[in-house]
Amino acid sequence: MDNFVIRGGRPLNGQATISGSKNAALPILAATLLTREKSEIKNVPELMDIKSTFELLNYLGKNCFYGYGNFVVEERAGLKQHAPYDLVRKMRASVLVAGPLLARFKKVRFSLPGGCSIGMRPIDIHLEGFKKLGAVVSYEKGDVILSARKLKAGRVKFRFPSVGATENLMMCAALIEGTTVLENCAREPEIEDLAAALVKMGAKVEGAGSPTIKVTGAAKLKGLKHTVMPDRIETGTFMLLCAAAGGRVRLLNTAPKTLTALIKAMQKAGVKINCFKDSMEVVAPHGRPKPVSVDTKPHPGFPTDLQAPWMVFMARANGTSEVHEHIFENRFMHAPELVRMGADITVLDRKAVVRGVPQLLGAPVMCSDIRAGAAMVVAAAAAKGKTLIRRIYHIDRGYEKLEHKLKDLGVDASRVKA
Repeated sequence: MDNFVIRGGRPLNGQATISGSKNAALPILAATLLTREKSEIKNVPELMDIKSTFELLNYLGKNCFYGYGNFVVEERAGLKQHAPYDLVRKMRASVLVAGPLLARFKKVRFSLPGGCSIGMRPIDIHLEGFKKLGAVVSYEKGDVILSARKLKAGRVKFRFPSVGATENLMMCAALIEGTTVLENCAREPEIEDLAAALVKMGAKVEGAGSPTIKVTGAAKLKGLKHTVMPDRIETGTFMLLCAAAGGRVRLLNTAPKTLTALIKAMQKAGVKINCFKDSMEVVAPHGRPKPVSVDTKPHPGFPTDLQAPWMVFMARANGTSEVHEHIFENRFMHAPELVRMGADITVLDRKAVVRGVPQLLGAPVMCSDIRAGAAMVVAAAAAKGKTLIRRIYHIDRGYEKLEHKLKDLGVDASRVKA
């Protein structure tokens, strides 16, 4: 098992290239199950979750070829309609194969998914939506079974704007003739990227990025060629890395318009951010940042996936701030690790009170999930002294070649064997 060793406390300088979005790539790769034809997806990050998707698609009957950011999917004779526990347990996004397989074969069986321990994240919103389109739901030996004699276009109103449920129902509706109306949809930019891919396959998608999405399906979908959007969460993590550690960095292959809430909050704290078409420059404040409180909300609100690194930034603020977590019920597991590094943080249910301190200090810490792991990296770069970060397999699920990008910015970081 690998660890990170980071010796922090010095300002950053240089540039880093942001990878393709994991959260956009995963549903787009699942969408290749909708067609027999060959698909080519570019700008796909080299991550553990992508490798898990590679294994799952191959198991289901696709021939996948993956390297240097390119992911090619072809089809062998006949696809399986069962996604077993041993594959699905590795990654929550595995549930995204349900919509395409149900639409194409009118039956799918999949194990309840695994993933990060940040909350329950139930899939009942997905299942309620499939029922509205004509599916019958049953359970057997820990698996969910969806079946339908015929799926019909319909109207689905989500009780919560779930990203995964929105994506799953969009993909399913893309292969149902007629127009399906999805209401109270998630509005994340990754959903817009999936919509663009589905349009290239032959579906008609209107309203992606808004609360109401209309999907007019086709009897048959074709293969696609698509380039995945930049990863806005990786971008935000590097923005906060610079803000917390100090210095000036240039980030390439970015989409600044997808990070409006973060940019506004960072500017309030004293960070200077210059945005260009597909890049940005981040200049850390002189001295300690101003305290700024945030509430996590569905897009376009402050992203829950950036809550942990934001807390690191505020840990050195000149005053007290609050972080309110409204998305997941168990997403402050990084707070005790930050306290080990000298932070003054009190967690009260879904609120964290952060009293800024002059300096964080290196210490042995561990990752509890992907974004908490990113927070440990940000804290280690900002802290004085050496930090050992354990369980970095979580980080590898969401950040491509992170230690190399850190070095490009002047961070003394290395990957070592435990």
